[in-house]
Amino acid sequence: MSEEIKNQEAAANVENNEAAEVTEAVETAAPVASNEEEVTSQEGLEIISVKKGDTVKGTIVKIEDNQAYVSIGYKYDGVIPIRELSSVQLDNAAAAVEVGQEVECKVVSVNDNKESLVLSKRAIDSEKSWEDLEKYFASQEVIEVTVADVVKGGLVADVGARGFIPASMVERHFVEDFSDYKGRTLRVKVKELDRENSKVILSAKEVLEEEFEANKQKIMSELTEGQVIEGTVQRLTQFGAFVDVGGVDGLVHVSEIAWNHVEKPSDVVSEGDKVTVKVLKVDPEKGKISLSIKAAAPGPWDSAAGKINIGDVVTGEVKRLVNFGAFVELLPGVEGLVHISQISHKHIGTPHEVLKEGQEVQVKVLDFNPSEKRVSLSIKETEEAPAPTARPERREKQDRAPKEVLNNPNVSLSNEGLSFTLAERFGDKLDKFKGNN
Repeated sequence: MSEEIKNQEAAANVENNEAAEVTEAVETAAPVASNEEEVTSQEGLEIISVKKGDTVKGTIVKIEDNQAYVSIGYKYDGVIPIRELSSVQLDNAAAAVEVGQEVECKVVSVNDNKESLVLSKRAIDSEKSWEDLEKYFASQEVIEVTVADVVKGGLVADVGARGFIPASMVERHFVEDFSDYKGRTLRVKVKELDRENSKVILSAKEVLEEEFEANKQKIMSELTEGQVIEGTVQRLTQFGAFVDVGGVDGLVHVSEIAWNHVEKPSDVVSEGDKVTVKVLKVDPEKGKISLSIKAAAPGPWDSAAGKINIGDVVTGEVKRLVNFGAFVELLPGVEGLVHISQISHKHIGTPHEVLKEGQEVQVKVLDFNPSEKRVSLSIKETEEAPAPTARPERREKQDRAPKEVLNNPNVSLSNEGLSFTLAERFGDKLDKFKGNN
């Protein structure tokens, strides 16, 4: 090949290469030129220099699931991996930052050959947070935290460091399932702090307890004995019902739930029921409030006056048996006494011989005194008295032995014989006595 031809081919190759470079430059610059605002923002931008360990400030410009991009004024953007965004585990980077947010980070590594700049937001947050946490721990100041995760044994919150709220320190009451606590904002106190081991223990329960006690004292100071108020049944026990009266629970003993006998509270009320109660006693020192549901309602004796009259025969239920008689319920909450002497026409040793609890009986009202809550009753007067038993007649002595007759002519057991004999014996003497006179 001639030298001229070789020179022409070389020139053609140079032209082609130059054309390709121009095309590539145009294509590369095209998107930048299409955004005049971005081009303007880059004009006069001073490129900073960074090295590992430096603290830098920047703006979040892009977020992906597992990382966020930060513009810090370097020749390329830095990247914050998701593990370096927060001291707690995150589902995605958007849970910690948002585009446009100003952040302060520490340079973890720089590799200009690979254009890799790795940053950590967590490192700076942690350094700053310990100073604040130590202050909060010393003052026991209440702070707000957001629950980042639910783990075995409690909740995790990002307080710059990993803050842990044990399950026993979340609420005043027992919580079985914490699954819906993620994302909640809680008010807590720093209870334990160990910077060397990165241990931060928080308590929301203590804040709630303090607020509860303050509210309780306020409410108790406003309550007065005899006051009638509205409340809500919170929980039931065998011995009574706890009723919320404005944020504080008072006890309604089982004996104060109803005028009639109550075996267990759940027979009458349920949790969540709205009830009217009367304040029986307030003890601020012990923090106890005694309430009564039955005292807030009209008593059965108040309405019994028009339903029970002396002389009435009514049906009642034997409620209790005692040695001296039986208590019979005439109306709910109204009981009268049948004395043992009024139970039966026949003599009985104890009421249990003829009656049993729960038995229905007919009774007659002997006396009624509603003001003293007393009713005297009789069972035997509702029954016909049995006919008296005939006594056996005394036997006549049929074979009486004949009286013995003394064989003495001067003595007679008969009146007539006795008179005659005396006259004979004393007659002569009387005559002589008359003659001498």
